[in-house]
Amino acid sequence: MAILIAFTGYWIAPDHSPNANAQIPETALSAPGFRMYFLKQKLDKTQEDISFADFLINGKPLTYKHIALHQPETRLKGDSLLFQSYGSAEAWKTIALTQLESGTPTYQIRWLGTDKYGRCMLSRLILGFRVSLTVGFIAVVISLTLGVILGALGGYLGGKTDDLVMLVINTVWSIPTLLLVFAVVLALGRGIGIIFLAVGLTMWVDVARVVRGQVLVLKQLAFVEAAKSMGIGHKSILFKHILPNLMGPLMVLTAGNFATAILLESGLSYLGFGVQPPAPSWGNLLNENYGYALSGKPFLALAPALTIAFTVLAFNLIGNGLRDALDVKK
Repeated sequence: MAILIAFTGYWIAPDHSPNANAQIPETALSAPGFRMYFLKQKLDKTQEDISFADFLINGKPLTYKHIALHQPETRLKGDSLLFQSYGSAEAWKTIALTQLESGTPTYQIRWLGTDKYGRCMLSRLILGFRVSLTVGFIAVVISLTLGVILGALGGYLGGKTDDLVMLVINTVWSIPTLLLVFAVVLALGRGIGIIFLAVGLTMWVDVARVVRGQVLVLKQLAFVEAAKSMGIGHKSILFKHILPNLMGPLMVLTAGNFATAILLESGLSYLGFGVQPPAPSWGNLLNENYGYALSGKPFLALAPALTIAFTVLAFNLIGNGLRDALDVKK
Protein backbone atom coordinates (compact mmCIF):
# COMPACT_ATOMS: atom_id res chain seq x y z
CA MET A 1 0.00 0.00 0.00
CA ALA A 2 2.82 2.39 0.86
CA ILE A 3 4.51 1.78 -2.50
CA LEU A 4 1.22 2.32 -4.35
CA ILE A 5 0.63 5.59 -2.50
CA ALA A 6 4.18 6.71 -3.32
CA PHE A 7 3.65 6.13 -7.05
CA THR A 8 0.22 7.77 -7.25
CA GLY A 9 0.76 10.51 -4.66
CA TYR A 10 -0.12 13.56 -6.75
CA TRP A 11 -3.09 11.78 -8.28
CA ILE A 12 -4.77 10.77 -5.01
CA ALA A 13 -3.77 13.81 -2.95
CA PRO A 14 -6.43 16.54 -2.62
CA ASP A 15 -3.79 19.19 -3.39
CA HIS A 16 -2.18 18.55 -6.79
CA SER A 17 0.26 21.48 -6.63
CA PRO A 18 4.03 20.78 -6.55
CA ASN A 19 4.99 19.65 -3.03
CA ALA A 20 1.32 20.14 -2.00
CA ASN A 21 2.33 23.70 -1.19
CA ALA A 22 -0.95 25.54 -1.94
CA GLN A 23 -1.29 27.92 1.00
CA ILE A 24 -4.57 29.34 2.27
CA PRO A 25 -3.55 31.41 5.35
CA GLU A 26 -7.16 32.06 6.41
CA THR A 27 -7.66 28.36 7.11
CA ALA A 28 -4.41 27.77 9.02
CA LEU A 29 -4.46 25.19 11.84
CA SER A 30 -7.94 23.96 10.96
CA ALA A 31 -9.10 20.78 12.67
CA PRO A 32 -9.45 17.44 10.82
CA GLY A 33 -12.65 17.28 8.78
CA PHE A 34 -12.61 21.04 8.13
CA ARG A 35 -14.98 21.89 5.25
CA MET A 36 -14.21 24.79 3.00
CA TYR A 37 -15.73 26.63 0.06
CA PHE A 38 -13.43 28.75 -2.06
CA LEU A 39 -13.18 30.69 -5.30
CA LYS A 40 -10.34 30.30 -7.78
CA GLN A 41 -8.72 33.64 -8.57
CA LYS A 42 -6.61 33.57 -11.72
CA LEU A 43 -2.86 34.13 -11.50
CA ASP A 44 -0.63 35.56 -14.21
CA LYS A 45 0.22 32.06 -15.39
CA THR A 46 -0.86 30.12 -18.43
CA GLN A 47 -2.02 26.55 -18.10
CA GLU A 48 0.67 24.27 -19.51
CA ASP A 49 -0.20 20.93 -21.03
CA ILE A 50 1.59 18.24 -19.05
CA SER A 51 1.53 14.50 -19.55
CA PHE A 52 0.06 12.17 -16.97
CA ALA A 53 3.57 10.89 -16.21
CA ASP A 54 4.83 14.42 -15.55
CA PHE A 55 1.80 15.02 -13.36
CA LEU A 56 2.55 11.92 -11.27
CA ILE A 57 6.19 12.99 -10.86
CA ASN A 58 5.96 16.75 -10.36
CA GLY A 59 2.32 17.59 -9.77
CA LYS A 60 0.40 20.34 -11.57
CA PRO A 61 1.44 24.01 -11.14
CA LEU A 62 -1.46 26.11 -9.90
CA THR A 63 -2.76 28.82 -12.20
CA TYR A 64 -5.01 30.25 -9.50
CA LYS A 65 -5.02 31.10 -5.81
CA HIS A 66 -7.69 30.12 -3.33
CA ILE A 67 -10.09 32.63 -1.85
CA ALA A 68 -11.64 30.97 1.19
CA LEU A 69 -15.33 31.77 1.69
CA HIS A 70 -17.31 32.16 4.88
CA GLN A 71 -20.29 30.55 3.18
CA PRO A 72 -21.01 29.22 -0.31
CA GLU A 73 -23.57 31.94 -1.07
CA THR A 74 -22.36 34.57 -3.58
CA ARG A 75 -24.15 37.42 -5.33
CA LEU A 76 -23.81 38.56 -8.90
CA LYS A 77 -23.54 42.31 -9.41
CA GLY A 78 -23.03 43.27 -13.04
CA ASP A 79 -19.72 41.84 -14.18
CA SER A 80 -18.57 41.32 -10.58
CA LEU A 81 -19.16 38.77 -7.86
CA LEU A 82 -19.95 39.61 -4.24
CA PHE A 83 -18.71 37.17 -1.58
CA GLN A 84 -17.93 36.93 2.12
CA SER A 85 -14.34 35.86 2.74
CA TYR A 86 -13.46 33.43 5.49
CA GLY A 87 -12.99 35.18 8.83
CA SER A 88 -14.93 38.31 7.89
CA ALA A 89 -18.56 37.26 7.78
CA GLU A 90 -20.01 40.77 7.96
CA ALA A 91 -18.18 42.41 5.08
CA TRP A 92 -19.02 41.62 1.45
CA LYS A 93 -16.14 41.88 -0.99
CA THR A 94 -16.15 42.31 -4.75
CA ILE A 95 -14.12 40.64 -7.47
CA ALA A 96 -14.45 40.87 -11.23
CA LEU A 97 -15.71 37.74 -12.95
CA THR A 98 -12.84 38.00 -15.44
CA GLN A 99 -10.42 37.39 -12.54
CA LEU A 100 -12.05 34.09 -11.66
CA GLU A 101 -11.65 30.70 -13.28
CA SER A 102 -15.25 29.99 -12.35
CA GLY A 103 -17.98 31.95 -10.63
CA THR A 104 -19.15 28.83 -8.80
CA PRO A 105 -17.53 28.11 -5.41
CA THR A 106 -15.59 24.86 -5.09
CA TYR A 107 -16.04 22.57 -2.09
CA GLN A 108 -13.25 20.69 -0.32
CA ILE A 109 -12.73 18.74 2.90
CA ARG A 110 -9.40 18.80 4.75
CA TRP A 111 -9.55 15.32 6.24
CA LEU A 112 -6.43 15.81 8.41
CA GLY A 113 -6.78 19.54 8.84
CA THR A 114 -4.26 22.19 7.75
CA ASP A 115 -0.86 23.32 9.00
CA LYS A 116 0.17 26.80 10.09
CA TYR A 117 0.35 27.93 6.46
CA GLY A 118 -3.09 26.59 5.59
CA ARG A 119 -1.71 23.67 3.56
CA CYS A 120 -3.52 20.35 3.32
CA MET A 121 -1.91 17.98 5.83
CA LEU A 122 -3.25 14.85 4.13
CA SER A 123 -1.69 15.85 0.78
CA ARG A 124 1.70 16.56 2.33
CA LEU A 125 1.57 13.33 4.31
CA ILE A 126 0.82 11.36 1.12
CA LEU A 127 3.74 12.95 -0.74
CA GLY A 128 5.96 12.10 2.21
CA PHE A 129 5.61 8.42 1.26
CA ARG A 130 7.54 9.13 -1.93
CA VAL A 131 10.49 10.73 -0.15
CA SER A 132 10.79 8.09 2.56
CA LEU A 133 10.42 5.07 0.26
CA THR A 134 12.79 6.54 -2.34
CA VAL A 135 15.44 7.15 0.31
CA GLY A 136 14.88 3.65 1.65
CA PHE A 137 15.13 2.00 -1.77
CA ILE A 138 18.28 3.82 -2.94
CA ALA A 139 19.97 3.49 0.44
CA VAL A 140 19.29 -0.26 0.42
CA VAL A 141 20.69 -0.59 -3.12
CA ILE A 142 23.87 1.25 -2.09
CA SER A 143 24.27 -0.80 1.09
CA LEU A 144 23.65 -4.10 -0.72
CA THR A 145 26.12 -3.27 -3.47
CA LEU A 146 28.95 -2.34 -1.09
CA GLY A 147 28.12 -4.95 1.52
CA VAL A 148 27.80 -7.91 -0.83
CA ILE A 149 30.97 -7.10 -2.79
CA LEU A 150 33.21 -6.46 0.22
CA GLY A 151 31.72 -9.21 2.38
CA ALA A 152 31.90 -11.82 -0.39
CA LEU A 153 35.48 -10.96 -1.35
CA GLY A 154 36.67 -10.95 2.24
CA GLY A 155 34.96 -14.22 3.15
CA TYR A 156 35.92 -16.10 -0.03
CA LEU A 157 39.50 -14.93 -0.54
CA GLY A 158 40.48 -14.82 3.14
CA GLY A 159 44.01 -13.89 4.17
CA LYS A 160 45.10 -10.28 3.84
CA THR A 161 42.02 -9.39 1.79
CA ASP A 162 39.78 -10.54 4.62
CA ASP A 163 41.91 -8.69 7.17
CA LEU A 164 41.63 -5.47 5.17
CA VAL A 165 37.87 -5.86 4.72
CA MET A 166 37.41 -6.52 8.46
CA LEU A 167 39.54 -3.47 9.29
CA VAL A 168 37.26 -1.28 7.20
CA ILE A 169 34.12 -2.93 8.61
CA ASN A 170 35.24 -2.55 12.24
CA THR A 171 36.33 1.05 11.67
CA VAL A 172 32.95 2.06 10.23
CA TRP A 173 31.15 -0.08 12.81
CA SER A 174 32.82 1.85 15.63
CA ILE A 175 31.32 5.17 14.46
CA PRO A 176 27.77 5.86 15.77
CA THR A 177 25.31 5.74 12.89
CA LEU A 178 23.82 9.21 13.34
CA LEU A 179 27.25 10.81 13.73
CA LEU A 180 28.41 9.20 10.49
CA VAL A 181 25.27 10.39 8.68
CA PHE A 182 25.73 13.93 10.03
CA ALA A 183 29.37 13.91 8.96
CA VAL A 184 28.50 12.93 5.39
CA VAL A 185 25.66 15.47 5.16
CA LEU A 186 27.75 18.31 6.60
CA ALA A 187 30.67 17.48 4.33
CA LEU A 188 28.72 17.10 1.08
CA GLY A 189 25.60 19.25 1.59
CA ARG A 190 21.92 18.80 2.37
CA GLY A 191 20.57 17.78 -1.04
CA ILE A 192 18.23 14.83 -1.42
CA GLY A 193 20.94 12.93 -3.31
CA ILE A 194 23.32 13.35 -0.37
CA ILE A 195 20.68 11.86 1.93
CA PHE A 196 20.58 8.73 -0.26
CA LEU A 197 24.37 8.42 -0.08
CA ALA A 198 24.65 9.19 3.62
CA VAL A 199 22.04 6.65 4.69
CA GLY A 200 23.37 3.99 2.31
CA LEU A 201 26.93 4.40 3.56
CA THR A 202 25.85 3.71 7.13
CA MET A 203 24.04 0.43 6.47
CA TRP A 204 26.47 -1.53 4.29
CA VAL A 205 28.43 -2.76 7.31
CA ASP A 206 25.58 -4.99 8.50
CA VAL A 207 25.26 -6.47 5.02
CA ALA A 208 29.01 -7.07 4.72
CA ARG A 209 29.21 -8.85 8.10
CA VAL A 210 26.30 -11.16 7.26
CA VAL A 211 27.59 -11.93 3.75
CA ARG A 212 31.14 -12.57 4.98
CA GLY A 213 29.95 -14.96 7.69
CA GLN A 214 27.71 -16.89 5.28
CA VAL A 215 30.44 -17.11 2.63
CA LEU A 216 32.93 -18.45 5.19
CA VAL A 217 30.48 -21.28 5.93
CA LEU A 218 29.34 -21.99 2.37
CA LYS A 219 32.82 -22.14 0.82
CA GLN A 220 33.60 -25.16 3.04
CA LEU A 221 30.63 -27.17 1.78
CA ALA A 222 30.85 -30.07 -0.65
CA PHE A 223 29.23 -28.36 -3.65
CA VAL A 224 31.93 -25.67 -3.64
CA GLU A 225 34.69 -28.27 -3.40
CA ALA A 226 33.06 -30.15 -6.28
CA ALA A 227 32.97 -27.00 -8.40
CA LYS A 228 36.68 -26.39 -7.73
CA SER A 229 37.54 -29.97 -8.67
CA MET A 230 35.75 -29.48 -12.00
CA GLY A 231 37.97 -26.51 -12.81
CA ILE A 232 35.31 -23.84 -12.43
CA GLY A 233 36.85 -20.41 -11.84
CA HIS A 234 36.64 -18.55 -8.55
CA LYS A 235 34.45 -15.81 -10.07
CA SER A 236 31.83 -18.30 -11.23
CA ILE A 237 31.91 -20.18 -7.94
CA LEU A 238 31.39 -16.99 -5.96
CA PHE A 239 28.69 -15.35 -8.08
CA LYS A 240 26.90 -18.40 -9.52
CA HIS A 241 27.11 -20.91 -6.67
CA ILE A 242 27.68 -19.16 -3.35
CA LEU A 243 25.86 -15.82 -3.61
CA PRO A 244 22.55 -17.32 -4.85
CA ASN A 245 22.43 -19.27 -1.59
CA LEU A 246 22.50 -15.98 0.32
CA MET A 247 19.25 -14.63 -1.12
CA GLY A 248 17.22 -15.64 1.93
CA PRO A 249 19.31 -13.83 4.56
CA LEU A 250 19.79 -10.86 2.21
CA MET A 251 16.04 -10.46 1.67
CA VAL A 252 15.44 -10.44 5.42
CA LEU A 253 18.25 -7.93 5.94
CA THR A 254 16.94 -5.76 3.11
CA ALA A 255 13.50 -5.42 4.73
CA GLY A 256 15.09 -4.46 8.04
CA ASN A 257 17.44 -1.96 6.39
CA PHE A 258 14.52 -0.40 4.54
CA ALA A 259 12.83 0.33 7.86
CA THR A 260 16.10 1.67 9.31
CA ALA A 261 16.59 3.96 6.29
CA ILE A 262 13.10 5.43 6.74
CA LEU A 263 13.84 6.15 10.41
CA LEU A 264 17.21 7.72 9.57
CA GLU A 265 15.74 9.96 6.85
CA SER A 266 12.90 11.02 9.14
CA GLY A 267 15.35 11.76 11.93
CA LEU A 268 17.59 13.81 9.65
CA SER A 269 14.66 15.82 8.31
CA TYR A 270 13.32 16.35 11.82
CA LEU A 271 16.67 17.81 12.88
CA GLY A 272 16.88 19.99 9.77
CA PHE A 273 19.63 18.03 8.00
CA GLY A 274 17.43 16.13 5.57
CA VAL A 275 14.83 17.09 3.00
CA GLN A 276 14.33 20.84 3.08
CA PRO A 277 10.92 22.61 3.03
CA PRO A 278 8.68 23.11 1.17
CA ALA A 279 9.32 19.53 0.00
CA PRO A 280 7.20 17.34 2.31
CA SER A 281 8.93 14.71 4.40
CA TRP A 282 7.53 13.00 7.47
CA GLY A 283 10.49 14.22 9.47
CA ASN A 284 10.11 17.89 8.59
CA LEU A 285 6.31 17.64 8.99
CA LEU A 286 6.94 16.45 12.53
CA ASN A 287 9.50 19.20 13.08
CA GLU A 288 7.09 21.89 11.89
CA ASN A 289 4.16 20.69 13.97
CA TYR A 290 5.43 18.97 17.14
CA GLY A 291 4.97 22.21 19.10
CA TYR A 292 1.21 22.05 18.54
CA ALA A 293 0.94 18.67 20.31
CA LEU A 294 0.65 20.45 23.67
CA SER A 295 -1.45 23.37 22.46
CA GLY A 296 -4.69 21.60 21.69
CA LYS A 297 -3.87 20.48 18.13
CA PRO A 298 -2.12 17.13 18.60
CA PHE A 299 -3.34 15.79 15.23
CA LEU A 300 -0.69 17.88 13.44
CA ALA A 301 2.11 15.96 15.16
CA LEU A 302 0.35 12.61 15.52
CA ALA A 303 -0.34 12.21 11.78
CA PRO A 304 3.33 12.08 10.63
CA ALA A 305 4.46 10.29 13.81
CA LEU A 306 1.95 7.47 13.40
CA THR A 307 2.69 7.20 9.67
CA ILE A 308 6.40 6.72 10.41
CA ALA A 309 5.64 4.17 13.12
CA PHE A 310 3.23 2.06 11.06
CA THR A 311 5.41 2.11 7.93
CA VAL A 312 8.50 1.01 9.86
CA LEU A 313 6.41 -1.66 11.61
CA ALA A 314 5.18 -2.89 8.23
CA PHE A 315 8.70 -3.39 6.85
CA ASN A 316 9.85 -5.06 10.07
CA LEU A 317 6.91 -7.47 9.86
CA ILE A 318 7.82 -8.22 6.26
CA GLY A 319 11.36 -9.00 7.42
CA ASN A 320 10.07 -11.33 10.14
CA GLY A 321 7.77 -13.05 7.68
CA LEU A 322 10.57 -13.56 5.15
CA ARG A 323 12.82 -14.93 7.89
CA ASP A 324 10.22 -17.53 8.87
CA ALA A 325 9.35 -18.40 5.26
CA LEU A 326 12.96 -18.80 4.14
CA ASP A 327 14.21 -20.68 7.19
CA VAL A 328 15.48 -23.96 5.73
CA LYS A 329 15.70 -25.54 9.16
CA LYS A 330 11.89 -25.75 9.47
